[in-house]
Amino acid sequence: MASYLVTGASRGFGLALTHRLASLPASDVTQIFATARGDAPELEELARNSSGRVVVVKLEVTSEASIKQAAADVEASLQGKGLDVLINNAGTCHYAADGVRSMDNLAESFTINVLGVHWVTRTFLPLLQKGTQKKVINISTTLGSITRSRAAHYLPAPAYKISKAAMNSLTVQYALDYEKEGFTFMALSPGWMKTELGGGEMADLTAEEGAKASLDIILRAGQDLNGKFPNILVKGWEKAEGRNQYDGSITPW
Repeated sequence: MASYLVTGASRGFGLALTHRLASLPASDVTQIFATARGDAPELEELARNSSGRVVVVKLEVTSEASIKQAAADVEASLQGKGLDVLINNAGTCHYAADGVRSMDNLAESFTINVLGVHWVTRTFLPLLQKGTQKKVINISTTLGSITRSRAAHYLPAPAYKISKAAMNSLTVQYALDYEKEGFTFMALSPGWMKTELGGGEMADLTAEEGAKASLDIILRAGQDLNGKFPNILVKGWEKAEGRNQYDGSITPW
């Protein structure tokens, strides 16, 4: 039995994650707090049909006041229990057609992809400390791997890559600080998906495929993955030709 909180759940991968979690038995997933910064009709419909298991929470990851209010709302809903799993999914991807010199969105990317993750994590940390699973999953990308930078250079999204690399480093710092309390902090790459952020139909996987493969890791993850950067496993993609393989390996930083 576990409670989850998913940021950026109004569309794309976050919405697919929430749908997938809601489809699991209540004996495994008791409550899902799905956050959105504004109106989210599909998410709200899912909540209405979930028999109370999905709770929509207003949260803007760039506002500490909004995050603190969301934490208070979640704490009230938990009625004295802790939060088991936090999935920091909310993020942004900006492009710079002429490469790094034309990048004028680094500050916004850092605010959402790094500071937002930090603010949400530290605000919800007391609730996670009361939880039984103590898992924090920061949704990342292999594009944020410094080791693989040359292979990823074809995509003109330097602010996205740089901010995700910084978020990966943030993940490791939290992992080291809280490993003695039994926490598992990981940066998880869910694959290149056919979402608005991912680039639509050009991508490899549907959001549903990415969500299933990601939850396969999240559900079984223990402290052996603390401070690690796992890639998802998708059957048929382990040795796929081209740039992307989804083989369940640990991605190098």
